[in-house]
Amino acid sequence: MAQYRTQAKIIADILVTARDSNGGGEGVGITLLLRKGNVSYSRMIKLITDLVGAGLLVEENIDKISKYKISDKGLRFLQVYGQFEGFANSFGQRL
Repeated sequence: MAQYRTQAKIIADILVTARDSNGGGEGVGITLLLRKGNVSYSRMIKLITDLVGAGLLVEENIDKISKYKISDKGLRFLQVYGQFEGFANSFGQRL
């Protein structure tokens, strides 16, 4: 049976990509987020809009190209998500 990712896992994957692939500090583009997040373009646009609105990602426009960086709040989300994932795993549960 296929294992599907939860919304929280997809958000964590996007934030990890924004954190780890931020070459030169200028942020990551939507193409990389699409590749690493493995979701459709329309869903990614909605997720990015929600994440920027929640303050987990910061959007910067460089030469009319949107780039995304993880915010301090996004880093905190990843930290707490990792702790909770470890807690859930210790009880044999998967997030």
